[in-house]
Amino acid sequence: MGSSVSLAAAPPPPVAPPPALPVGLAQVLPQKAEEKGDGKAAPEKVDWLDLPCPVPYEELQREALMSLKPELFEGLRFDFMKMLNQRFALSHSVYMGSMEVPSQSSDVIKVPSSHYEFGANFLDPKLMLIGRVLTDGRMNARVKCDLTDNLALKIHAQLTNEPHFSQGMFQFDYKGKDYRSQFQIGNNAFYGANYIQSVSPHLSLGGEIFWIGHQRKSGVGFAGRYNTDKMTVTGYFDQVATAQVASTGIVGLSYVQKVSEKVSLASDFMYNQMSRDVTSTFGYDYILRQCRLRGKIDTNGVVGALLEERLNMGVTLLLSAEIDHGKKDYKFGFGLTVGE
Repeated sequence: MGSSVSLAAAPPPPVAPPPALPVGLAQVLPQKAEEKGDGKAAPEKVDWLDLPCPVPYEELQREALMSLKPELFEGLRFDFMKMLNQRFALSHSVYMGSMEVPSQSSDVIKVPSSHYEFGANFLDPKLMLIGRVLTDGRMNARVKCDLTDNLALKIHAQLTNEPHFSQGMFQFDYKGKDYRSQFQIGNNAFYGANYIQSVSPHLSLGGEIFWIGHQRKSGVGFAGRYNTDKMTVTGYFDQVATAQVASTGIVGLSYVQKVSEKVSLASDFMYNQMSRDVTSTFGYDYILRQCRLRGKIDTNGVVGALLEERLNMGVTLLLSAEIDHGKKDYKFGFGLTVGE
């Protein structure tokens, strides 16, 4: 009796641990466990109540614009920016070149043009003020103020000496959990609104409507955007495809593919039903350690390129070129930017 009780109270013998698996096999086994019987990986479950917030409606093609719309110029350009403190900065810009004059003939008419621009920037986490004054009488101003965590106010204004050419716009942007909306009020009795909603982790759909009371015109547009999960260091996605259709007769398609960490390719297609004009553009964006090269070519025979070469800390050289073979118009520019 006593011996049986002592055996029952004794601890069980230790169990030998399973043999360690090789490193390669240990990495394969978890992947095999997630696969189905047919050899395909189990699809990732989507939480439809926790979709990402889409990009603003006005920035649907921001990745494509980086390659297809480089800031080309003609003539000489010099920019200087001085940071006074962490929030306030002053800028000085000088431009000497030519300006195209509208004409009824197919020939391009240019007149010499030059101006000086003085600017002031105030940047705060909840307030941004940007102002520009030019010697030709123009003044540009931009204001962005975060009223709440989700509501922001934007003001754009451009004042000129010429009558009926000044413009002003008020925008109220609301950022939701998985949607964005915007309401616009401008001069000439302009009213507009847009809305975009994420319908899947990669797809967002939206629309816009506007009314110009001065011209008695209205319009409606619809747009869609598809992007991948991968995002670059600059905040842009690796692959982006967009489509836009408007009642004004404009149809636009764009696609951006990031080939590597330094090279991005973009293309777009534009169709204007009113003028029966069709244009397709191909662009590229090549980023190196000390320079950045962007260029484009379209079906109208226009070829353009912009080179930004960083010579030293705070000194950047700009070389711009644009050739329009159809109009026999050639534009070349040289610029220098000093300051950060």
